[in-house]
Amino acid sequence: MYISTPFISVLAAASTAQAFQFSDITTTASNIKRGIKQEACPAVWSEISATLTQQFLADGQCTDAARAAIRAGFHDCFNGACDGSLILADECSRPENIGLARLCGNLGNLAQQKNVGVGDLIQFAAAHAIKTCPGGPTVPVKIGRKDSSTPSPAGILPTGHESAPDLIAHFAARGFSAIDLAALIGAHTAARNRVTVPDKANLTMDSTPGQWDNRYYAETINGKAPVTIPSDRNMAGNLLTGVPMRSFAVSQGAWGVAFVPAMEKMGLMGVGRSGLVDCTAALPGGSRRRDVKRAGVWERVRW
Repeated sequence: MYISTPFISVLAAASTAQAFQFSDITTTASNIKRGIKQEACPAVWSEISATLTQQFLADGQCTDAARAAIRAGFHDCFNGACDGSLILADECSRPENIGLARLCGNLGNLAQQKNVGVGDLIQFAAAHAIKTCPGGPTVPVKIGRKDSSTPSPAGILPTGHESAPDLIAHFAARGFSAIDLAALIGAHTAARNRVTVPDKANLTMDSTPGQWDNRYYAETINGKAPVTIPSDRNMAGNLLTGVPMRSFAVSQGAWGVAFVPAMEKMGLMGVGRSGLVDCTAALPGGSRRRDVKRAGVWERVRW
């Protein structure tokens, strides 16, 4: 086949221009990447991590202090913002926070000793406790929140007696889907009932409270948990939350894939991401990448 010389010249010119443009883009991207300096997590958070491990792990199981830390992470944020007001405004003394007083005192003292933000420490401790529980995933944690000593509104936290539609709407108003909600309540795998079901006070919500596993879902759905709070039972029977709960009962990996981003979102309520420093590497086991690699292919697909 005959190809004219002018045509060959045009192709050559086009190829040269394309190569030049691609080279420019690559060089520009590299320069931008080099120009962005990733601020390192302060070393003090590794020191704090070592201290928390001593408090959150005993005999290969996560402790009551770890359970309280996970609960505190939710209670500081859901009223409005993850700003440390749980401790700084003494919200810990509210009836809705019964059982958290000791943890609030310990974290408040630790924040003062290490000169770190209280809101940051509450969320770091929650992520640390989740990871410390055997089987727990790595929830990315950021540092740099602005603390507040102004009390958040009372009466916003769920009571444990809501209907599923009410609870779904309550979380939706704060940016969480029904699947987020179904995943987040899985933290009850390491929880104790305090006063929600009075005749079963201090009983755990699944049969393996010292481990982070999906047994909570199976036992809640089958009615075999030591205690189930009414709202959890209601969600198990609702289509929007019950379907993902049944999926999580079958696959802990699927639960983890849904739980981690929902919990990370919770830890940034009223804060945003701008100006924050990633301190995930200071958690036990460090990077989230290891969790993703361990998960099966289908478990990595988000809902």
